[in-house]
Amino acid sequence: MKIYSLFLIITGFTIILSGCKGSEETDYESFWTEKNSPEKVGRIIINDLFSRPDYMMYETKQYTMIHYAEACVGFGAARLARLLKDSEIIDKLVNRYTKALVDDEFTNPANHVDANVYGILPLELYMQTGDERFFKQGIDLADKQWEDPLPDGLTNQTRFWIDDVWMIGSLQVQAFRATGRKIYLTRAALEIAAYLNKLQQPNGLFYHGQNAPFFWGRGNGWVAAGLAELLSELPADNPQYKSIEDGYSKMMNALLEYQSDDGMWRQLINVEESWKETSSSAMFGYAITIGIKKGILSKSLFTPIYQKAWNSLVEYINDEGKLTDVCVGTGQSTDINYYLNRPRATGDLHGHAPMLWFAYQLLTE
Repeated sequence: MKIYSLFLIITGFTIILSGCKGSEETDYESFWTEKNSPEKVGRIIINDLFSRPDYMMYETKQYTMIHYAEACVGFGAARLARLLKDSEIIDKLVNRYTKALVDDEFTNPANHVDANVYGILPLELYMQTGDERFFKQGIDLADKQWEDPLPDGLTNQTRFWIDDVWMIGSLQVQAFRATGRKIYLTRAALEIAAYLNKLQQPNGLFYHGQNAPFFWGRGNGWVAAGLAELLSELPADNPQYKSIEDGYSKMMNALLEYQSDDGMWRQLINVEESWKETSSSAMFGYAITIGIKKGILSKSLFTPIYQKAWNSLVEYINDEGKLTDVCVGTGQSTDINYYLNRPRATGDLHGHAPMLWFAYQLLTE
């Protein structure tokens, strides 16, 4: 029995090493087990979405809209369903979000960045179903971002909050995917290059805001995911390509320094006593995986990084299929304790969304 146990330990150790040995020939597929399978995890999170009868809403004095976090979950679910060729999931998503096409409750008169990003979901549903109603809803939200642009060509939604790298970038990229029109990539590249130039710090990371000099995890996650999403489509001959790729690479290399031993990143990335936070860790894993597959990041160096992140994140999914330790919505602050003491939510869609993006990207070729 002792010899057999020792054999299992040695064999298991060998398998772990072979999955993370840093070889350029590392096989992505050999990494998955029944427990950490991206398909299995993705289906668990999608089922959680369908178990929620009510939308996560975003309500202000200016507008009422399905919350961007739910839009990001739906977007991730639709892409994963397409990859898995699961028409049942697509049908359920169509049924769930058709109401937003016809119900006057969901309005966006303010033309606000957090409301417009909803367009990534209907554009994805249009690309999978051909339903022109979803196309019109999504493309209108994308085009309105550039109604009455600023003199320098940036959207009038520009506010230089780091979240916007995703909120603006992902919508314009989706509009390109739905239409093939390069103007959407041109817009996104111009905008994101401006954000990089203004907001990226010398260490490669991003303060939460000009008056919030802290490297908040999810805020940096929105940046990482937005940069990767754009680089997944942006041609190398775009005038802004080099500065965007350089900014992305600088950020990814900075993240190497701050990943914890178990694969997670923290609520405040560079503060050791800060708690480990799941939504940012999933966003960073997603962004790194895209960079590897686009040939921007070294496969041998970064493959163990995303593998550790994914394996650790899977452990944060509870028995009800909900991700734990997700930072709640967080405004900007000059007080470090504000960030350190933020509540940790379970089942918050801010965390479920990037888990679906990460799972999708791990399963793509």
